[in-house]
Amino acid sequence: MSVPGAVHSKLPAVGTTIFTVMSQLAAEVGAINLGQGFPDFSVPTFLMDALTRAMNEGRNQYAPMPGIPALRQAIAAKTASCYGTRPDPETEITVTSGASEAIFSVILSVVRADDEVIVLDPCYDLYEPAIALAGGLCRHVRLCERDFSIDWTRLRAAVTSRTRLIIVNSPNNPTGAIWSAEDVAQLTALTRETEILVLSDEVYEHIVYDGQWHESVLRNAELAQRSFVVSSFGKTYHCTGWRVGYCIAPTALTTELRKVHQYNTFSSFTPAQWAFANMLQAHPEHYRELSGFYQPKRDRFAAQLARTRFVPLPVPGGYFQVVDYSKVSALPDVEFARWLCTEHGVAVIPLSPFYGKAVEEQRLVRLCFAKDQSTLDAAIARLEGV
Repeated sequence: MSVPGAVHSKLPAVGTTIFTVMSQLAAEVGAINLGQGFPDFSVPTFLMDALTRAMNEGRNQYAPMPGIPALRQAIAAKTASCYGTRPDPETEITVTSGASEAIFSVILSVVRADDEVIVLDPCYDLYEPAIALAGGLCRHVRLCERDFSIDWTRLRAAVTSRTRLIIVNSPNNPTGAIWSAEDVAQLTALTRETEILVLSDEVYEHIVYDGQWHESVLRNAELAQRSFVVSSFGKTYHCTGWRVGYCIAPTALTTELRKVHQYNTFSSFTPAQWAFANMLQAHPEHYRELSGFYQPKRDRFAAQLARTRFVPLPVPGGYFQVVDYSKVSALPDVEFARWLCTEHGVAVIPLSPFYGKAVEEQRLVRLCFAKDQSTLDAAIARLEGV
């Protein structure tokens, strides 16, 4: 007998995200939250002033569906400066409600029923639910352990005649691993003479350390012709709550993306679009100097962790520090994260939710160092007692 109102879930395996779970637990027990990846320091003053000015000037109604022209033009100029290619602001740039909406809309726009989509584990947990909602099949390919580099033999073996999309992410969330020029060349060769598309999640593009640079897909003209490249203002300008990102793609792909975007969110926070347009034009030094801003935080945090029993792994990019806690506990990572939060007052993110199938023997958690130094110092004081 059927039950009126019964729901047959389209995402039966999906519960509340680990980010929400750990942030809620941190709030309940009064823990220092190094789990969810948000900065706890101020947005640039110029950007906040520009936002206020836009609101006072009456720029508070719907923006054009692809984004205001001034912002798309500023993004095109920035892309040319950073990567040597200038996308067409009219037909190749779409402003979205955060990078998450861009990723979600890309997947829904090109993945059809029973198409296969390859993701590289550990990967951001948004990818697989979006693939499932599109009717696609998620194929997990595990990155190499410890350095999280790409096993190209493993990736090539995963490609089939049904592969529609490969999702890549550099700098990687959660590990901070970055792509090399050789990786981009390998992906170019792998997809050549196929109909496979690429979704390149590059939201941490301006946070790369030790004199290295971000190997954007946009640097490679051949690969860019089959790629959606997604970025985020929230990560770059310390304002994750404003929820504005963008996607760059060739005209034919952008046309498909916009078909979904216009019915998903249609347009994004208008005053912020004007503020980002002003910020990009007036203060390009902000994104150019962002790696230099974060590298001292990374280095000091790693040095502080050396006083604990946690072992930090290398962080080539992004603002997350992965640590090995095997000298502290044999608990699986989700259980360990709950124990650390409730018993020692520091919230972290376990790595297993970033895998299709967890590595049973792995004892790794992720900590965010995009925090004021006082926050990090307080967290270290607690971790030294673990």
